[in-house]
Amino acid sequence: MPLDLSVYLVTDSTPVILKGRDLCTVVEEALKGGVTIVQYRDKASDTGDLIQTAKELHKITKAYGVPLLINDRVDVALAVGAEGVHLGQDDMYIEEAKKLLPKDAIIGISASSVEEAQRAIEAGADYLGIGTMFATPTKTNTKHILGTAGTQAILDAISDSGRNVGTVAIGGINLSNVQRVMYQSKAPRKGLDGVAIVSAIMAADDPRAAAEEFVERINSPPSFAWEPKAPRVNEAAALVEEVPQIVQKMVKAHPLVHNMINYVVANFVANVALAMGASPIMSPYGEEAVDLAKFDGALVINMGTLTRESIPNYLQAIKSYNERGNPVVYDPVGAAATQIRRGAVKELMSGGYFDLIKGNEGEIRQVSGSSNAVQRGVDSGPSTLDGQENARLARDLARRERNVVLLTGAVDYLSDGERVIAVENGHEFLGQVTGTGCAVGMVSGCFLAVHPSDKLLAVLSGLLMYEIAAENAASKDYVRGPGSFVPAFLDELYAIRQAALNGDDSWFSGRAKIQEIKL
Repeated sequence: MPLDLSVYLVTDSTPVILKGRDLCTVVEEALKGGVTIVQYRDKASDTGDLIQTAKELHKITKAYGVPLLINDRVDVALAVGAEGVHLGQDDMYIEEAKKLLPKDAIIGISASSVEEAQRAIEAGADYLGIGTMFATPTKTNTKHILGTAGTQAILDAISDSGRNVGTVAIGGINLSNVQRVMYQSKAPRKGLDGVAIVSAIMAADDPRAAAEEFVERINSPPSFAWEPKAPRVNEAAALVEEVPQIVQKMVKAHPLVHNMINYVVANFVANVALAMGASPIMSPYGEEAVDLAKFDGALVINMGTLTRESIPNYLQAIKSYNERGNPVVYDPVGAAATQIRRGAVKELMSGGYFDLIKGNEGEIRQVSGSSNAVQRGVDSGPSTLDGQENARLARDLARRERNVVLLTGAVDYLSDGERVIAVENGHEFLGQVTGTGCAVGMVSGCFLAVHPSDKLLAVLSGLLMYEIAAENAASKDYVRGPGSFVPAFLDELYAIRQAALNGDDSWFSGRAKIQEIKL
């Protein structure tokens, strides 16, 4: 039988999952829906009961031309003539299993690290079950949670193994995240061959319909999928030439931006949005996102004033915007300041896709997992990296997440994983006014909503409009400091908006201070 791992069903015989239904009936309905491989997993039953159930399952899977694998128990697989086994790290060694099983038997191995994956491949595994992807109540003895980033690292490490070994991800995968799992786990030279599903099919009211939906989603990209553009000759100059038309496009579109933003800066950020021609709504209530996402604007998640209720509301909103493919911006304010914030970063990064992650050096390092440093409050603090290191940090995180990253500072570094652009516009007064950094997330959302085809260009256009307005405001004779700067800044954003509406690009001519960074 061909090894199609795309929709890999792992059974669960617990009463809460089966809800009084017969296991074999549930599995057959799932097979009707398109399940491509079945693993019988039962840790509690006696050997005789295992064999009896496995025989019944095998009759069904053979009728649908689908392999049946037995979890852990080589003896049960031999007794029923199953097509193979799936072994955990604490089960029988693959070398011993190969001696007992037929030559053509399928042997899968669980792997939760690069080292485990490489050992399994060397030992002759036919496929790897990589996990745990996300936390799940069905598996409580997990060594650690990998997420898409950890899965991607394993796939990258085994891509040059010399053997075409199959791979499936397992753990907490459901209909709302399966496309993101397939998309964000992909390494440059190797992606997942499928996903292993437990309760999302076994506990579904209609297992057949659930399996059909998995088949459809696994075989189609998520609505937010995109590919970064390859750098052109003289990329920075080419981007600069396109910025005015993107700004004009945004001010004409008047996009809605749903801000789930900290209350300290909400008024200022709303005024910035209005001045530049966007339509802001400031709502921390996740249930509103279902309706707001229908306007095809952007969502901004800013966790500056985190509360116990914040994370569930953020996750609910992210899901609504991800499902429609609308842009989501994540500003992990103070990401390294407290244990609670560090935990929030992990939960949000595993909970949805962000088109843009925007933060200062400390925040981006925390999101990337490259720092154990603790921030002092939500301020950016002193930089510990040089320009090349910051550029590489932004690029590597963008590659890993398959999105755009903006690392802000005296010099801003913007990357889509292929291109890295340094931006030196702006003014020191921006650092003296609460909310100016948070507003950059909202500004970016405005532009991503109207120009999603090139996310780097969209964010760059918004950033240049914003920072050139700041330069213009600071140059006014009547601006003496942060207090007089703010109203002048809003006026200058409005002035650029009006100029762009009239097709006047003079505000921009010769003003962009950007360069492409080669790494």
